[in-house]
Amino acid sequence: MLLSTRNDIRLVEVSPLGVSKTNTIIIDNFTGIAAVDFIYADSSVFWTDIELKTIKRAWLNGSEDIRNVISTDLESPDGLATDWLGKKLYWVDSEKKRIEVSELDGRSRLVLFWYNLDMPRAIALDPQRGYMFWSDVGETPKIERAGMDGSGRLVLIYRDIFWPNGLTIDYEDSRIYWIDARLNYIGSCNYEGNEIFSYRKKKRILHPSALTFFNRTWFWTDWMTRSVHSLTEWSNFEVVFKSVHEPMDIHVYCGERQSKGLHEIPCNLNNGGCSHLCLLSPMSPYFKCACPTGVKMRDDNKTCADDVEEFLLVSTRRSIRMISLHTPDYSQLILPLKDLVHVIAIDYDPVESRIYWTDSESNSISTSHLNGTGQNVVIGSEIKDPDGMAVDWIGRNLYWTDTGYDTIQVSRLNGSFRTVLIDTGLDEPRVIRVDPLSGLMFWTDWGKNPKIERANMDGSSRIVLVESSLGWPNGLSIDREEKNIYWADAKKDKLEVATFDGRRRRENLYWTDWQWRHVSRINKQTQISSIIAEQIPDIMGVKAVNIRENTGTNECAMDNFGCSHLCLVRQHSFPRCACPNGFELDSEGKICLEEKATLFLTNGNGFNKMNLGVNSRRLISVPKETKNVLVFDIHIGENRIYWIDAADKNILRSFINDTVVEHVVKNGLDYPEDIALDWLSSNVYWTDLGTRRIEVVRCDGSSRKVLLWKNLGYVTTLTVDPNTGQLYVLDELDKSRAALDGSGRKILLQNLQRAYGLTIDYSDGRLYWANSGRCIESSDIEVRIANSLDINISGNNRTCVVEEDIGHPTSITMYGDNLVWIDWQKQTIEQAEKRTGCNRTVLQTGMGTMMDVFAHYSQKQLGQNACQYNNGGCSHLCLPLPSGDQSNTTHKCACPTHYILNEDNISCSAPSSYLLFSQKIQINRLVLPTNATQDEISDTIITTLPIVGLKSIRALSYDPVDRNIYVIDRKTKSINRFNDSEIQLFNYLCLICKHHSFIMVIYFFLNQSFLNILFLICLLYKIFQN
Repeated sequence: MLLSTRNDIRLVEVSPLGVSKTNTIIIDNFTGIAAVDFIYADSSVFWTDIELKTIKRAWLNGSEDIRNVISTDLESPDGLATDWLGKKLYWVDSEKKRIEVSELDGRSRLVLFWYNLDMPRAIALDPQRGYMFWSDVGETPKIERAGMDGSGRLVLIYRDIFWPNGLTIDYEDSRIYWIDARLNYIGSCNYEGNEIFSYRKKKRILHPSALTFFNRTWFWTDWMTRSVHSLTEWSNFEVVFKSVHEPMDIHVYCGERQSKGLHEIPCNLNNGGCSHLCLLSPMSPYFKCACPTGVKMRDDNKTCADDVEEFLLVSTRRSIRMISLHTPDYSQLILPLKDLVHVIAIDYDPVESRIYWTDSESNSISTSHLNGTGQNVVIGSEIKDPDGMAVDWIGRNLYWTDTGYDTIQVSRLNGSFRTVLIDTGLDEPRVIRVDPLSGLMFWTDWGKNPKIERANMDGSSRIVLVESSLGWPNGLSIDREEKNIYWADAKKDKLEVATFDGRRRRENLYWTDWQWRHVSRINKQTQISSIIAEQIPDIMGVKAVNIRENTGTNECAMDNFGCSHLCLVRQHSFPRCACPNGFELDSEGKICLEEKATLFLTNGNGFNKMNLGVNSRRLISVPKETKNVLVFDIHIGENRIYWIDAADKNILRSFINDTVVEHVVKNGLDYPEDIALDWLSSNVYWTDLGTRRIEVVRCDGSSRKVLLWKNLGYVTTLTVDPNTGQLYVLDELDKSRAALDGSGRKILLQNLQRAYGLTIDYSDGRLYWANSGRCIESSDIEVRIANSLDINISGNNRTCVVEEDIGHPTSITMYGDNLVWIDWQKQTIEQAEKRTGCNRTVLQTGMGTMMDVFAHYSQKQLGQNACQYNNGGCSHLCLPLPSGDQSNTTHKCACPTHYILNEDNISCSAPSSYLLFSQKIQINRLVLPTNATQDEISDTIITTLPIVGLKSIRALSYDPVDRNIYVIDRKTKSINRFNDSEIQLFNYLCLICKHHSFIMVIYFFLNQSFLNILFLICLLYKIFQN
């Protein structure tokens, strides 16, 4: 006997008296095995697993490994049967309410029955006569019969039946037997449902699961007794096998149970002439050709179409399903795709037969063939919340909306040559559709003023089509023949239609309800609606596909219209060639060349960039999570941008082409004003008007040090020269310089009035700055070695480069031989030759309030210094010293504030004694010299410890043994612990719940990774108490 339990499958040898002799486990280490069957001719075993939701196959001789036969679109495969003559596999799924068939390897899967099924349980086949039988334990229990080709369905038993769990066949007498787990009996009838009789012994049949028959003996498994029982000649009852953990299915395993047919099997000769499935039938010619679910049969009734031609693609959060429109069952096939988290939009490319989808959780756009092969991410970076997406199957382009950055973007279908089409006037763009035949694209916007818009597919000629009486317009679809657009309004619960120009708007008073989880259809002429599919959890997008209808052509279809990268079609005009970010069109408007330079700028709310080439001046948004950008600098080698957030008083960084933001300095800033990068040493310098300091930190935020604080005015601008080791600053009236370690500070120029935008021309060795309302000035940098080894830099050859029509320049950047500046008062971006001020050009007007500007090009940040490699050998900070020093000292190792440089002049040690004191949200440290005078105390640096998350410090204390700092936070009602040397946060989280006369304190000791979860638990607990 072949016996399955939840955990294993075993062969049990039974004696002539019906008692177990041997017991051999052949398949184990599973937890959800249900039904089992076999093919005796090749020693293979099939079984279903209701936990893994698969059907598997193995060979008793161990000739091959275990294989997955069916691994998708299964829920509860409770019954299984093999057609050993026609070489087919049949199964029932009680959850999906279906009976299916496939080849033994899982190919050509077909749904035979999907209607009038409630909970199909057991299934049995008689391939010799072409019949199949199954039991149903649903609300109307019954046993049914049909041909194995799905023909001639007939209910055999429907009275005196409740839980017909087990079903088997006596092939010799053409009778079926079933066993009822509720009424506790074995029943029998012939193939027509007549000659019914039963064996009823309640004490012997308690809760049977499965039944098999051989040589006048019935065998069954029983869940209650955890045994296998037998009954011979209706009288001799035996316990065959005891102590079986969750016995499930059972079969007599021998060749006599799978004998040859009564006549020649037509499917064994050239597959009956069928292109796909050859199914046995009880009627002459005893077979029938069939096609996989959704595939159409040709007129010869033998050949199936190459693939599904008309179908729906339906997305749920974690799956994409295909529903064929060729077959009446509308069976859903879950596509074998991986790593789906929250699918939103889907579209289809009929040229390469690929699907595309957006995922709002992984922030990506992916593609795959329908069979799951070739799955890959197309767009996976610089994308925040992808929502709508559309395929241009002619131009081979991909369009999508990003509701996080409020943009519409386009790329090639493989994700290359990406560029932003529209980044203004969008509030919450959602669905997008394209019509490459007319050159138009349409999209919906869910913002404060909902609307539906239209533009050419290059983003030009943008107009609003519909903007009144809209709530949440989505589900946008295009009728290319009638030149209509259809949309669903999820807020107003209605479907509407309008022409391509937004006219003749009409309402259809029909809608779908997400609560019912179904897909509906409505005829656009008759307005007759019907439900296509029901009970689809987390239903999202839908796409109707007819692979033969998406035809047509346009100019982009022929050699991409000569465009080297993107060809974007337009209505009533020739296509426009477009370039990805970082490229620009040549003078012919066809070929994309790498941009010579890119201008980055900020208006305080975010970043924009503009090509400094001769052909394009369009501003493009740079996606970033920003609040109030004051100033910024760029590390070209790292491809990172660093900036000051004036709102949160932080210094942050991010890769230019990424959205992930990292903190460099998160606390201890008062009014940070300007920032400058030493791109060779990987250090960040900044000035703070509140603390009147200039500080430095590694680019990763480590080793923070105060450089200058004595006698320092309100420094508004600073810049660095990593090659010469110099730091230049502008305060209210003076221009000064110092070494990058803060030493040797000198006043270079005085009485500058209000000066802004200090920058260095590294190639000519000159400084440039702007005097508000006067001119943009320049002076030489002269380096002279004195006997004292001090380096004197004075401003010689001072001159006004640009004098006329100056408003209020606030920031200047160098671009080759040109100056580029932003004028706050005139709201312009301008450019002029750096030496003479000639060839002055206005690059952009109407810019509003701009804060900072930076010209990005490959030759800008060159050179070398001693800190460039291996951090100069320093353990913390490496600060380059001015070039030309006669001592040949090229750099200096430095320590974070309050740390002490050791005798090796390389490594640092923490201070041994200091004073800690708290303010509301920060803890400060002060190191006092021994026997310090009042002047020395006044000059002592106060530094803020890098501890974040504190809201309202009430008290602090210190443990000198383990060097832990303890803090009471009154607002979060917590006691926090920090290690003074490592500054790692641990929490004793105290949730104080006051209730009448007692206080409950719950203590948690946790790692920081669980902090958010514990806060949520505490919040829910507090809500419950309230």
